[in-house]
This record gives sequence, C-alpha cells and structure tokens, in this order.
Amino acid sequence: MKQRYLLILFVCLLVFPSLLEAGDTVNKRFVYYIYWSGIKAGEAVLDYSSTPDGITIRTHATSAPVVSLFYPVDDIAESTLYPDGYPKKFTLKVRKGLYKRDKVTYFERKTDGKPQKIIYHNSLDNKTLEFFLDRQAYDPLSAFYEMTKWDLKIGQSAFIDIFDSKKLFNTEVQVLKKERVTVPAGEFNTIVVRPIIKSEGIFRKTGDITIWATDDDRKLPVLLKSRAIIGHFSAELVEGQ
Repeated sequence: MKQRYLLILFVCLLVFPSLLEAGDTVNKRFVYYIYWSGIKAGEAVLDYSSTPDGITIRTHATSAPVVSLFYPVDDIAESTLYPDGYPKKFTLKVRKGLYKRDKVTYFERKTDGKPQKIIYHNSLDNKTLEFFLDRQAYDPLSAFYEMTKWDLKIGQSAFIDIFDSKKLFNTEVQVLKKERVTVPAGEFNTIVVRPIIKSEGIFRKTGDITIWATDDDRKLPVLLKSRAIIGHFSAELVEGQ
C-alpha cells in the first residue's frame, strides 16, 4: 500500500465536519473504517471539542493489525480554531513505516491593510519559515469546517484558500448531486461532492475522491470512495455521538 493513500482518505473525511455552535461546550466523536479493495486497511477517529474559548478538531488514523505487520500507520492531525472558526494552530504528525513528518503551522489573523502572517515550523529539522499572504488562509481542517457554513448548490463549485506544505492553494470543491446511501452507522440523505486536490502535502492528489456528506446543517461525511493505482479505497461511518 502506498504510504500516502490512507492519510488522503482519512483527512478527506473532514471535508465537511459537523457544525459546532460557538459559545456551547460540545464534544463529539466519530469512527470510520477504511477499506482497500474490500479489505479492512485501517480505522479513522474524528474528534470535535468546542468551548467558549475555541474549537479543536483532531483526527487519528491507524492501520489495521494485519496491515501494521508490514506497514504500520499512525497519523495525527489537529487544528485549533478561534470561536469564529479562523485557525490559530495546525499540527501534523505522520508515521508510516519509516516515513515521518512532524510540523506545526501558526496562523495570525489578517487585518485590513496588512497581510496575514503564517509561521511554519518543521519539528524534525527544527527549521522555521515565515509567510505573508494577501488574503485569509486556512489549514486543511479549518478550511472545510468553514465550508460547512456555506450554502452549497448542486452543479456549482465552492472555493477556499488552504495553506499546506508551505504553499497556498485555492481549492475547488465540486457539488455533484444528492443521493441516499446506507453505511454501518445507518441510512442517510447526502450531498455528493468532489474536492479537486492540488496540495502536495496531506492533500496530495492520487485520483478521483468522492464524498457523501449528510444533506443537513452538519454536512457530516458518511462515505468516501477513491481510486488507487491498484484497486480502490472506501471509508464508511461506523459510529458517532
């Protein structure tokens, strides 16, 4: 299994995370099983916490025991947001076999007449870089949390600026159709979307990715499908609060 595939599937489960109301104290947890050509390859856990001080979105992807024997995966991504949804800090820790990534990105708010300052720190080589952007950017998790608030129209695309892997990407999400689907967690009316992935980091494009998200204010992802060089991948919602 290519090292990038499981992380792509896992992170893309967050394209439309459940909407948390600012000012409330909320904790939510969702579990997904990830399959490769019908074989269970791993598990993804998605945690939300919201307090009056802000929001935290955390994802944790691990490989199944059989897969771990030859290719262990243990990936964590976490985004800390202000109460209004703008990002403060994005942390990524990737462990796939011998491959490792460990980075932190800090976001300052963009104010009128001034660029947005972003500080990128690679913990493995202890290098820090600063970037100044002329428009508000989001990390991969906070970006799609922001999109849950948008009014998505069938046949149209939504766009948002994502800063990832030291680059800024204007990411397109195509809104395809509505469809009713059944997964282990139940039967859902969904809106079907397809992100056009350009990032070279955790959003590395490897093929078409299609996501079924609940057709309501939450836009919770319940099903994901993607093609691979060999076979195909899918991720299904198993349980959630």
